[in-house]
Amino acid sequence: MFIAALSLCASIYNGYLNSKFVDLIQNNTARIESLRTCKEIIDAYFQVKFRVGEISSNAEPGTAGMGAGAESAALSGARLEAANAVNRFASLGTYLANLRDDATRERYTNLSQELEKIVTQAARTPRSEVDKLFENADRIFAMMNDDCVKAAKNTSI
Repeated sequence: MFIAALSLCASIYNGYLNSKFVDLIQNNTARIESLRTCKEIIDAYFQVKFRVGEISSNAEPGTAGMGAGAESAALSGARLEAANAVNRFASLGTYLANLRDDATRERYTNLSQELEKIVTQAARTPRSEVDKLFENADRIFAMMNDDCVKAAKNTSI
């Protein structure tokens, strides 16, 4: 009888430990996925900044001695790459936002819309003033990055 009770207690304790282990693995998997997405969205944001700089540079007349046709092709290519980078950022932002509250979701949406506006304005902005286009976006992006840091620190390994 004593051995049966001891075996039952050991079995219950083993079930408890297994459930804790499964929770640990699930939380760690979610944390790793979140961190990977944060890394990718940071990369996408800086790709947008780089592409906007290309658009602005290619929109300036007489860029690198190119003719009007080459300028137009370079500008068109830069615009397509910038739009692609914004779309990638927006899709990653949507994924991250779905893991958070409504206010954060709205902030991520606003950042994506702000980046779309910046890409649209880039061809009319001198290269020296591109950083001014990103002032508001950089502020929102810093908050998004803070969200990623908090998510990384608040989830145990």
